[in-house]
Amino acid sequence: MLDNVVMAIGLVLVIEGLLYAFVPGHLRNMASKLRHLTDEQIRVIGMAALAAGVLLVWVARVFLQG
Repeated sequence: MLDNVVMAIGLVLVIEGLLYAFVPGHLRNMASKLRHLTDEQIRVIGMAALAAGVLLVWVARVFLQG
């Protein structure tokens, strides 16, 4: 269990690092657009991302593990 958590955190950091390394201008543009959103809009986006992540992990665990 703990190894899965560490692996997941590592993968998140890899993906974040790739974004910062390869598309810093796009990230800066996204950050400037975030200033115009309300807290509620950001919260909804975060919850949608959370739900998508949980669904993806569930699908991987149920259907992709042999």
